[in-house]
Amino acid sequence: MSDEYFSQIEIEGLTNKTKYFSVIESLLFVSGDSLKLKDISKIIECSDSFTKKLMDELIHLYEVDNSRGIKIIRINDSYQLVTKPNNSTFIKKLLNKNSRQSLSQAALETLAIIAYKQPITKLEIDEIRGVKSDRAITTLLNKKLIKENGKLDVPGRPLLYITSEEFLKHFQLENLNQMPKLESFDVKEDNIGENIDKYIEKTLHHK
Repeated sequence: MSDEYFSQIEIEGLTNKTKYFSVIESLLFVSGDSLKLKDISKIIECSDSFTKKLMDELIHLYEVDNSRGIKIIRINDSYQLVTKPNNSTFIKKLLNKNSRQSLSQAALETLAIIAYKQPITKLEIDEIRGVKSDRAITTLLNKKLIKENGKLDVPGRPLLYITSEEFLKHFQLENLNQMPKLESFDVKEDNIGENIDKYIEKTLHHK
């Protein structure tokens, strides 16, 4: 579509933002997953820049409205509706499930190591933990919190692992740059395994 068409739509949009907010909210709710900015723009027939402004304002509206139990998070160039963390206790009652217990201690420890040392091989993870990590890695792959990311260019060509977009969604991070620095929690990079309880509580579960 032409720039002139987009301009007309956007001028009208400035006086009818609530309608756009309503449509976007419906799109995110029906999707159930994250939607890319370009897809939202295409559906509401606006430019990416204008849609981005709408999304920024909508995110702010959700954040400041304490009566809402949901909010919108941004993950790179995608957006998703999620529940607010302060309601997690009640959500756990509904689901009859403790989110921390959904992963074993070994899986949490392995996830923490991958999050801060990625890309990393299984052997490197094993060396940091001091034990085998096969089962923990399989669990994290099944839960889609990590993914394979090619192979290391050394004899044997071991697989490399990194965190996934699902990891970002789960911990409500826009990107990996929002991960807290290890130095902030007095956890040495080469000693993650021995400090896992403190590490998990203050990093992955700080959100």
